[in-house]
Amino acid sequence: MMRLEQALHAWGTADFENALKQELAQQAEQLPLLQGLSTGNYVADGPITVTINSVAELDNAIRVKAGIFYQSVTSGCSCAGDPTTASENAEYCEVQLDIDKATAATAVTLVAQPAD
Repeated sequence: MMRLEQALHAWGTADFENALKQELAQQAEQLPLLQGLSTGNYVADGPITVTINSVAELDNAIRVKAGIFYQSVTSGCSCAGDPTTASENAEYCEVQLDIDKATAATAVTLVAQPAD
């Protein structure tokens, strides 16, 4: 389970969003990015960009909805002459984070995207 200790420590201050974004970027491998793919078939190595869409304080947790921008890779067949052996695609998914106020343990849920 993901732990967002720096974000919890910064809760209630002007530094909360920056601390949260930094910790999410450092722990990107724990986010459900693969499940959030809409174009590619693998998550590309590289940085993510986090936007905070909403924050709400619950009794025992801080609930955050965050948008994650990242890249995916669509692997080609690697056939001779195939010009598209791999291409990067822009991806976006939204996650809900429930940060426990006592322990910083964070439940991460992929938010379903509406169908186009």
